[in-house]
Amino acid sequence: MQENEVVATTNPGVRPRPKQIASWGRLVGFLLIVAGYSTYGLFVPYIPTAGGGAMRGQLESHTQANSIFLTLTLLNWALLYYCWVSVHRYGGNLKTLSGSRWTSWKRLAVDLGIALPAWILTNVAIYGFVRLYFVWRFIVPNGSNLQAFPSPQGLLEILIRIAASISAGICEEMVFRGFLQSQLHALTGNIVVAVLCQGLLFGLAHGYAGWNNVIGCCVIGVLWGTLAAWRRNLRANIIVHAWQDVWNFWLRALVSW
Repeated sequence: MQENEVVATTNPGVRPRPKQIASWGRLVGFLLIVAGYSTYGLFVPYIPTAGGGAMRGQLESHTQANSIFLTLTLLNWALLYYCWVSVHRYGGNLKTLSGSRWTSWKRLAVDLGIALPAWILTNVAIYGFVRLYFVWRFIVPNGSNLQAFPSPQGLLEILIRIAASISAGICEEMVFRGFLQSQLHALTGNIVVAVLCQGLLFGLAHGYAGWNNVIGCCVIGVLWGTLAAWRRNLRANIIVHAWQDVWNFWLRALVSW
């Protein structure tokens, strides 16, 4: 994500290619890790529900939901640690993954101003494109698995979901947009290819949520990858991602939208 790290070129008409932020081996290891839990999420039976179906109804208990959110939070931080170690051994640091940090209230205000329309665009893409009748009826007839999570009850469950959402905003952005997208950009020399490929892998990594949400996460991944490529940092991305998850797993149930 760092702007000044490029590979020199002798052709003045060619835009310099950014440098790799980690080794080939670390990238392959990352892809194998993502492939592992993507495969598990897509082909191992889904979370059990009270109605007996794998994708229908609500979870049998709030304890199951809390366990899932805590497990996903730990996995996110573990994968971020893997990426940090990968760039650290290549001479990088957390700034390599994030692009930059907030150094003033003005920067925070600007990123909040960017995050709001980005969040609106995200939901327009999800509800206006991904869930068209054709996709809903003929490709993913079982519906959305987001609703399999019961509304949180009590302060502890709310805090667990908020913590999981913030963790996802930080970790998944640094992992997919910070590490993976930067590596793919360096290797291919094409930011469009990098954005599209990381978006696809981001969607597949959410296989535990069901096929329809994989499609939705692919679209979201491309949108957020585009935002990261435009801003050259992940500040606005982290805000949008964390808020989107807070909305999905808590606030949306309150307004019944």
